[in-house]
Amino acid sequence: MPPKPFNFPAKRTAAIFLLTTTAAAAFTANSDESSPLAADKIRAQIHGIARTARAVSTVASTVVDYEFSLRGLPKYSDQYRKTSSQVHLRSAERFLKLCESNKGFYVKAGQFIASQKVLPREYSSTLSSLQDQVAPLPFKVIEKVLKDNLGPDFSEKFLSIDERPIGAASIAQVHHAVLKSGQEVAIKVQYPWIEQQMHFDTRTMYFLSKVIAWLYPQYRFEWLPLTFAKSVSSELDFVQEARNSERAAKNFRNNKIVRIPNVFWELTTRQVLTMEFYAGHKIDDLDFLSEIGVDPEKVAKSLIELFAEMIFVHGYIHGDPHPGNILVSPEGRNGFSLVLLDHAVYRELDEEFRKDFCQLWEALALKDSKKTMWLGERFGAGKYSRYLPIIFTGTTIESKYSSGMSIKEKETMKHELKSLMFEDLSLFMESMPPDFIAILRVDALLRSTIRKMDVSRLIRLLTYTKFAVYGRLRLKFDGELCKMPEMNVYFAVKAVFLNFISTLKYFHILTKILIGAIESTPWQQKVKNVQNYLYHKIGSSDLWSILVHSVFLLFCMRPAS
Repeated sequence: MPPKPFNFPAKRTAAIFLLTTTAAAAFTANSDESSPLAADKIRAQIHGIARTARAVSTVASTVVDYEFSLRGLPKYSDQYRKTSSQVHLRSAERFLKLCESNKGFYVKAGQFIASQKVLPREYSSTLSSLQDQVAPLPFKVIEKVLKDNLGPDFSEKFLSIDERPIGAASIAQVHHAVLKSGQEVAIKVQYPWIEQQMHFDTRTMYFLSKVIAWLYPQYRFEWLPLTFAKSVSSELDFVQEARNSERAAKNFRNNKIVRIPNVFWELTTRQVLTMEFYAGHKIDDLDFLSEIGVDPEKVAKSLIELFAEMIFVHGYIHGDPHPGNILVSPEGRNGFSLVLLDHAVYRELDEEFRKDFCQLWEALALKDSKKTMWLGERFGAGKYSRYLPIIFTGTTIESKYSSGMSIKEKETMKHELKSLMFEDLSLFMESMPPDFIAILRVDALLRSTIRKMDVSRLIRLLTYTKFAVYGRLRLKFDGELCKMPEMNVYFAVKAVFLNFISTLKYFHILTKILIGAIESTPWQQKVKNVQNYLYHKIGSSDLWSILVHSVFLLFCMRPAS
């Protein structure tokens, strides 16, 4: 029987026509020929229309590919899954080509989507190859921005400025300079046309996402361009970036490993950011680490501790921890230090969410499936709560082991995941709070980095658990302490005991992780009973009661004389 002729649905045909005509009309209508800068605006307009045309063409080709390739295939069949994967890959390669052609915010958008892990793996793996590198602008253009922001005599404030940039990306380029005092600084200068291009490109992306949502209502990803637009908008305000940097520096003022460049406010504006200069190499530069004799595992552990403290304790997270924003400097107490750069995008977690996320991580570490499901419901994950362990720890909710899944569990999970469709992922991501999505993105970037450094996943698991325990207890006691700022001695004593209790609770969880499902001997059972007792006391008693119980139980466990 001959195949049925392919009739492209009228809705799709109308959408493609709408994509082309509306996009062209929307942007040509914005020109202002009466402006003294009309020629520049017209050139920018033509450039923008060309970029939009490429985007429209890419989306239209992708719609046709999906419609034609998947037509007539049973939705849950193996053939449907195999063909879908092939179409995903072809489409991802189209979008990669689009981002590389349009550059600028399209590259950032591609990186943003890849790091979100919300699309099929063919998209994330393909788009993750994008590099945010552009040809630098001539110094004459940069010099004009400096004059407009720092004054016509700005050069008198510097001993020297290197006209060759030390880095150039889609939003700004950075120049090394020396102040009259001899202080080395890095000057980040925003491109003069970048804000106009941002509005242009983000409008295009939002428009295309609305069309896709109209074509495929089951794919709820309209929040992506909105989140991206908000993210890049904050990147254009260097004053806010400077404030973020200072707040992060304050949070880590007692940390001897982390270094955050000081801001020179008298030389900082919305388009120019002047900060302390640090020399270093990308954190995943293994050749450099070998050259300076530093163990990559120590560096990776310090990186995980840095972000675990941000997530679980401060609730204030650097939003873009890719290797280019984290340098390793050969100076430091342990032979190295981490230099944290690019503070444009931060996420401040809701306090209740931070508390719940600490509890979630404890539940994941303890393999407490009941509590994991309960917290997943609180987050809005619903029936997808059972997949939280696989997302964060790589184990199933039924698994007894924190170190990984057994062969049987892997087979069970593989079979279960086969029943999930892309619509399920879309629904899951839409239902989760923005704070959760932000952590997912940051965690994905961190895992990508430490994977290159060949670090055991157990280090991440234990480090996150340690800070989750401390972060949850910090919430419980800080409110009381803040009411008595004059009682410094009292504050110090309580802080010591808080660390003590956190350590006890952490070792309880650590022991459970390490012994897993090993059959207990009578001695091991006795230790477990004590740990469980302390754990419940920590969850329900005040600090002094916990201390008394802890000392009593430790005394009872002393070796017999």
